[in-house]
Amino acid sequence: MLEALGVEPGVETVYRALLSRPSTTATLVAEALQRPVTEVEEALGTLVEAGLAARTDEREYVAAPPAVALGALITERRDGIRLAEQALATLAEEHRAAVAGRSISELIEVVTGVDTVRHRYQQVQQAATVELRMFVTAPFVAVPPGENAAEPAAADRGVRIRAVLERAVLDGPGASEELVDSLRRGLELRVVDRLPIKLVIADADLALVPLVVAPVGDPGAVMLQRSGLVDALDALFETVWRSAYPLELARLDGAALPTEGAGTVGPSVLDRKILTLMLAGLSDQAVAGQLDLSLRTVQRRLRWLQDLAGVQTRMQLGWHAARHDWA
Repeated sequence: MLEALGVEPGVETVYRALLSRPSTTATLVAEALQRPVTEVEEALGTLVEAGLAARTDEREYVAAPPAVALGALITERRDGIRLAEQALATLAEEHRAAVAGRSISELIEVVTGVDTVRHRYQQVQQAATVELRMFVTAPFVAVPPGENAAEPAAADRGVRIRAVLERAVLDGPGASEELVDSLRRGLELRVVDRLPIKLVIADADLALVPLVVAPVGDPGAVMLQRSGLVDALDALFETVWRSAYPLELARLDGAALPTEGAGTVGPSVLDRKILTLMLAGLSDQAVAGQLDLSLRTVQRRLRWLQDLAGVQTRMQLGWHAARHDWA
């Protein structure tokens, strides 16, 4: 628990043992923990250096009160982080000034191999302080769905995340549950028929564009630093974003959907999910797969909704659903 403060788990165990004793020797602590005396003595020395313990004249050790000792370590870490943030801002400005006169070739890094692409992908996301923007397309090569740990970490630290998904992504197994989880974490998601490229942009400083390679070749990507190229990708993302269909948690999550009152005739929670996925462009078969329904059930519910709306075509149903807040 104290690793964030630089205290290793083994040292923390010894500190906890000290807390339960007014004063004690290294030998007694070693016996209580069933660990070698030399190992415990080394841990006690680390605790003394960190101010978490003190050594008496009788060669005994006393634990420092946690509120005082750990509070001091936390304050020290906070001060260190604040200084690092100030240094980051200064270094970032120096870097921007240094690259201002470089040629385009100096602002581009080409990386190849699954591990290297995955590492750069994580780095770009970790570098974001304000916003992450992504184009998500299938297939997934370097980072499969559910394995992108940097994305939830960015959301947890307050980074705004906007992603445009290619419609084929929604056909994947478990895609509906993955969308709901992402929306619950605060991600903003939209859908389009097709995307020109995969893309991730951190703020307006870094961009990573995976490269198309032969099926038997290693995947590759281009890392772009702040430049006119990143500005162009920035503009491309915003253009696509404005025209994409938004996905909303209230339309995909059964727990968040409104329920009809007694005697009310209208679309059910399931109907609203079907309409939402249909309006996102999924085929009847894909909708059935995502909701674990039969194809005939989906088609029967859509026909019933057309009758309920008094329309003849799917296009008219989509217009009616949007106008009457069905999806």
